Amino acid sequence: MLKFMKEAADSITEHNMPKFGKVSKKNLSTCCDDLQRLFNEVIKYYDCKVICGSRSKKEQDKAYYGGRSKVQWPNSKHNGTPSMAADVVPYPIDWEELRRFYMFVGIVRGVAAMLGIKIRCGADWDGDMEVKDQNFHDLPHFELVE
Repeated sequence: MLKFMKEAADSITEHNMPKFGKVSKKNLSTCCDDLQRLFNEVIKYYDCKVICGSRSKKEQDKAYYGGRSKVQWPNSKHNGTPSMAADVVPYPIDWEELRRFYMFVGIVRGVAAMLGIKIRCGADWDGDMEVKDQNFHDLPHFELVE
């Protein structure tokens, strides 16, 4: 285990360990087993909220026409059952504090690597670890790579 993850885990007690709320649990339950395993591990180290798992056609249309998605129904990884994508944000949510989102992406990537789960994130679509070359920043988005 990475040293900082071990130190973080050692500093968390049962009383202050982050836990998913009802909405996060419901949204995560619509995702595939690997995403559930990933974010159930992430929550042990960093408080976060699952804001979206599987999307209906109506929800995908709203995301697309609202500019929050680049793909229409049924082409998003959110559109399957179970979902192959989840939108997860650091909690408490502060949409203006982008540094927290990028830090959170790093934590999720690290936990995914430890678990052997291959993911792509909306902060770095091409996976080259360079965020300045992106033209669509979807910081909450995480999806499985097949």
